[in-house]
Amino acid sequence: MTIDWQAFTPWTSLLGGMLIGLAAAAFILLNGRIAGISGILGGLLTPRKADIGWRVAFVAGMIAAPLIWLMLSSRPAIQIDASYPILIVAGLVVGVSTRFGAGCTSGHGVCGISRLSPRSLIATAAFMLSGFVTVFVVRHLLGGL
Repeated sequence: MTIDWQAFTPWTSLLGGMLIGLAAAAFILLNGRIAGISGILGGLLTPRKADIGWRVAFVAGMIAAPLIWLMLSSRPAIQIDASYPILIVAGLVVGVSTRFGAGCTSGHGVCGISRLSPRSLIATAAFMLSGFVTVFVVRHLLGGL
């Protein structure tokens, strides 16, 4: 195993993690809601009148932030080594899994673990284990697809 030292950015990663934690804490303290992306988007699919404004603002911020970043910096090189059918299946599996798991990695991993939720601890462990197993199977048993 080798480390790509060009992509190894512990300080910016730490700062990003701190900003995500601060934003999640502020969201729950100021809004009384957990910043789980699947729940926020799911609420837009079955909207309630008093509940739609903050959800639209949240999603708009998620779309605007990377666009602003691109205006202020250079675009990073993007390389996707999977085919479109694999990406589509992977996206569908993630979407269905967030429904079965009653939340996504942001809801369980960031917000749930910080609240010491047993359900979120188990869900996050399952996310991580699934990722480890998937990488092992794809890289070592299937030859890297």
